Amino acid sequence: MSKFNLELKNKAIHQYLSGSEGVKGIARSLGINHEVLRMWIKQYEYHGVKAFEKSYTAYTIPYKIDVLNYMIENGTSPNEAAVIFNISSPGIIRKWRSQFNAHGVDALIPKKKGRHSTMDKDKKGFKKQEPAEGSVEALQAELERLRMENAYFKKVECLSSKQGKITKQDKSQVVYELRHEFPVIALLKLADIPRSTFYYWVKRFDKPDTDAELKLLIQSIYDEHKGRYGYRRIRDELCNQGYQVNHKKVQRIMKELGLKSVVRMKKYRSHKGTVGKIAPNILDRNFQAEKPNTKWVTDITEFKLFGEKLYVSPVLDLFNGEIITYTIGSRPTYSLVSDMLKKAFKRLSKKDKLLLHSDQGWHYQMKQYQHALKKKRITQSMSRKGNCYDNAVIENFFGIMKSEFLYLNEFESVDHFKRELAQYIDYYNYKRIKSKLKGMSPVQYRAHAQQVA
Repeated sequence: MSKFNLELKNKAIHQYLSGSEGVKGIARSLGINHEVLRMWIKQYEYHGVKAFEKSYTAYTIPYKIDVLNYMIENGTSPNEAAVIFNISSPGIIRKWRSQFNAHGVDALIPKKKGRHSTMDKDKKGFKKQEPAEGSVEALQAELERLRMENAYFKKVECLSSKQGKITKQDKSQVVYELRHEFPVIALLKLADIPRSTFYYWVKRFDKPDTDAELKLLIQSIYDEHKGRYGYRRIRDELCNQGYQVNHKKVQRIMKELGLKSVVRMKKYRSHKGTVGKIAPNILDRNFQAEKPNTKWVTDITEFKLFGEKLYVSPVLDLFNGEIITYTIGSRPTYSLVSDMLKKAFKRLSKKDKLLLHSDQGWHYQMKQYQHALKKKRITQSMSRKGNCYDNAVIENFFGIMKSEFLYLNEFESVDHFKRELAQYIDYYNYKRIKSKLKGMSPVQYRAHAQQVA
């Protein structure tokens, strides 16, 4: 507006006030923009001729904040605010608003012209002194510092309770949220992060998360399997769904989301010493099987529920880790094992040559057990005394079952537990994928192998 002198402005305004012509006609005749003329008229209505007197005002930070707050509270535009506060150009206000939204209160501090000195000095060249201890200025500064610390640590504490360890990204996020209340420089000093690091993350806050879709998929897979999957099996499940992603990236995202697999627990042991005949360790930790129904392993595990104990006796095929069958009872009697054998034998054909491995539990030393195996021409194998690693596969299954099923659920009764256990075994066989099975469930792997054969 500086190219228009006061005489031209007065002429245009009085011509409009006389009512002889409208704003657009007057602006056209004088060769000016009609919006500029509208602003002159409003400035004249608010402040009279003084609105057009040249002034070189140094606007203070509180004054700038008052202008911005007035705009927010009343919904006024920069043009209207410039008229009301008698600011020469609405562009100045737009600049304040942009600076404040991007960098907070610090951005409103006017930059000093000329070369920067190595230290803050007063006009006489002496270093500026800090406020005297106990003075009003010192107390106000201390109060502001305490307010800033309180606000900062509240937000940091909230983040740490949700995500665990606080990263520089988290600290930058807190500083970014508080930038309108406190100086950014002071916040960065409190957060102990460099200024460059803060602005590095600020540039990325408004950018879309490229891993947003992957995070949702990982969370849904984790929830579907009730926390039973670690990052490797989640990676395999993603591959099954057509997403090729590195397991390290899955691990990193799970860490960001606070997702981790459950912890495994110990099992029931049924060894009571030698009470019958001990079989040799024919399996000898060779847990690989070329086809189904060639190597089975079995054992018994214990559950404690509602002040009672329950015992589960499953049999597992080493070819694909499938649970062939299982029995459950309130006491670890021999019938628990004999009933399991009867159900498992239904899966065998006359052509199958089976090796059945167990530990040295007293059930497996019984003559009835050994006679049942011989009748079906099944070779018996036993772990060495006190060596759980010889039957590691079934031990591993018990750990998985307890951590994924028992410790993640609440049961209303023993009958409810039995129903849920049946559902879990079905889930384990038909849906739960394994890395060593090429990302397939045990039943899927068996069906695939039979198709290839």
